[in-house]
Amino acid sequence: MTATTRASKKTFAISLAIWLLPFMLFAAVPDATINGPIATEPHPSLNSIYGASAIELWDRGYVEEEYFIEGTANRYSATEMKNAEIVDRGHPYRSRLIVRRPVSAQDFNGVVVVEWINVTGGNDNDIDWWQVGDHLVRNGYAYVGVSAQQDGLGRLRDWNPDRYGSLDLTDNGTVTRDALSYDVFSAVGKAINRSGESTRSGEVDIMGGLKAEMILATGHSQSAGRLASYLNNIHPLEPVYDGVMVHGGGGRIRDDQSTRIFKIMAETDMPRRAATPQPDTETFRQWEVAGTSHVDILFELEWSKVRLQRDGLALSAAAARDPGCQLPAHSRVPFRDVMNAAFEHLVAWVRDDVAPPTADPLQVARMLPELAFARDEYGNVLGGIRLAEHVVATARNTGMNTGDSRFCFLYGSHQPFGQATLTALYPNHDDYVEAVKAVVDQNLADGYILPYAAELTIRRAESANIGR
Repeated sequence: MTATTRASKKTFAISLAIWLLPFMLFAAVPDATINGPIATEPHPSLNSIYGASAIELWDRGYVEEEYFIEGTANRYSATEMKNAEIVDRGHPYRSRLIVRRPVSAQDFNGVVVVEWINVTGGNDNDIDWWQVGDHLVRNGYAYVGVSAQQDGLGRLRDWNPDRYGSLDLTDNGTVTRDALSYDVFSAVGKAINRSGESTRSGEVDIMGGLKAEMILATGHSQSAGRLASYLNNIHPLEPVYDGVMVHGGGGRIRDDQSTRIFKIMAETDMPRRAATPQPDTETFRQWEVAGTSHVDILFELEWSKVRLQRDGLALSAAAARDPGCQLPAHSRVPFRDVMNAAFEHLVAWVRDDVAPPTADPLQVARMLPELAFARDEYGNVLGGIRLAEHVVATARNTGMNTGDSRFCFLYGSHQPFGQATLTALYPNHDDYVEAVKAVVDQNLADGYILPYAAELTIRRAESANIGR
């Protein structure tokens, strides 16, 4: 190759880069402005944080604050499994975020979890916080909940128009289908200072001086579906998150990106997905938890506490709703025990490149004319991650239900065994406890639960009346 040819190619490359620069800048997520923390009064004042945590924070060294975020966002057009293209930009928005973080940097583990708040039923609910918030606090995580969709803002504005009336994700009604949500979610992630970064003069540091070593995203159900689209189309344009926990929803997800993706599913979530499984890869992992429901008993109790707190009532009155489904609702198999372990694996995966353990899928008995899972003689599903509450069963716990409520299919079921069945299965209490310990030890060794969940499960078995 002659010098002239090399020079010509170099000139062409530079010209191409200059020509592409506006398009690369065009694709970047616009920065946003954050205001706050917003002044807050204690519940039941309406001038309080909608969805404030019912998990004790201050006595455990945490603070909870609310901020407003505003800026402009792009709209995107995308085909399945391909990077999105920008349709237009410059759409103004204003939304809110909730920060829960350690007060002291010494108590911070360096990990920030950002949740895409769920808006199913018109609520603005931080469902993954309900599931794993206690674990996050126990282990020094920081948490940010993002109101990324208009339905959630509608509930906020109805609840207190003076506080939330200025929030809007529709560009004054000209943007539909939550098209701005993706850039809002990215903008919040970008606003979190990483190690070595600092807040520019005049801007707000939502982490109060804490520096993130990694930033993880999470979202449940409908939010998981939004996250799946975000990962498939938007996030590759400008990666913001180091890892993502896709919980209880979402279709197939691209695994050709460096972002670690952990998908964790209840039994409820799998009938529509088991026929087209997505294999584990170097950047994708999926766990399915046998006997668990999309909305389980612990989910229900946390939701009850949030409502009681909002009304200024005692949290001790928390109780699950009776949705009037065909079967008694809400599985008692503790999905959160597995999800807590999954978060620890996701952190190790990002930080140390230690891949999470794999797990068997739920077993399928037939595919056609409609998918059915394989079940034991008591109706409990086979396969998947099998917790002691499912294997050493005292009830039929499933992810399935039906009824007049449009959400019955999400609640799963819980049908306690009769005394005759319990006596036949567990004639001796010590044998029952030993059976529970054996499953707990195996789950702990496999990495599906954490030590404190193992201890709690065994203590519950020891105090139970089974076999006495």
